[in-house]
Amino acid sequence: MSIRRHSVIPGFGLASGVAVTYLSLLVLIPFTALFLRVGNMGWGPFMEAVLSPRVIASYKLSLGASLAGALLNVVFGLVVAWVLVRYPFPGRRFLDAIIDLPLALPTAVAGVTLTTLYSPTGWLGRFLEPYGVHVAFTPLGIVIALTFIGLPFVVRTVQPVLTDLEGEVEEAAACLGAGRWYTFTRVVLPTLTPALLTGFALAFARALGEYGSVVFISGNMPMKTEIAPLLIMTKLEQYDYQGAAAIALVMLLMSFMLLLGINLLQWWSGKRYASK
Repeated sequence: MSIRRHSVIPGFGLASGVAVTYLSLLVLIPFTALFLRVGNMGWGPFMEAVLSPRVIASYKLSLGASLAGALLNVVFGLVVAWVLVRYPFPGRRFLDAIIDLPLALPTAVAGVTLTTLYSPTGWLGRFLEPYGVHVAFTPLGIVIALTFIGLPFVVRTVQPVLTDLEGEVEEAAACLGAGRWYTFTRVVLPTLTPALLTGFALAFARALGEYGSVVFISGNMPMKTEIAPLLIMTKLEQYDYQGAAAIALVMLLMSFMLLLGINLLQWWSGKRYASK
């Protein structure tokens, strides 16, 4: 005789109905409206709107800067999470608290702050300017802004996994003669890989659609520092609603395909680790 497991959530029918309705209102209906808006354009105007040189330049910059920011966050986010979990030191709680600051801070405030810091006369920019390093109003500034807003996603994803990974595992590997690099690459890193991929996907997705923190530091120069979200806003200000919808649809499809690939890679990595 099978034993029915008690659940505090109402039955599947009611719970799934609420979930589908909620997702439809927030996700499916807006996306459907976007597809319908673009569908009224016709194939020729659509291709012209999404394949102009200015739009393609914004795609390249958006994808490249988002990828660079997410990769930087994977490396340095792992270091930050490692320090917070493994080393007790004065001010650790304070450092742990400010990791979430980019999530709580309005993105426009972050953009103004970064522009003030890295402008040619800013606190940091004035020291970089003599060496020919220009940050504000360049693609480098965009990468810095996207790295800033994506860091919490990697740290908060990796941190719980590191907490659950007992230090005795590393000590056992050392007792068996494994060096530090071998222990990290063969013992620690495989355990952290699914979490790192998740953090990368979250940071990449957030960076790909970021607007507020980039609008000031980028300078919004067409063909140079204009990312796709900025171009969408520009077209909306010019009352080119169909052109903005077309670019938004392309960004939506690119984001979906990239995130799907990353999630499949994460699933494969977790399955491979579980089989060992």
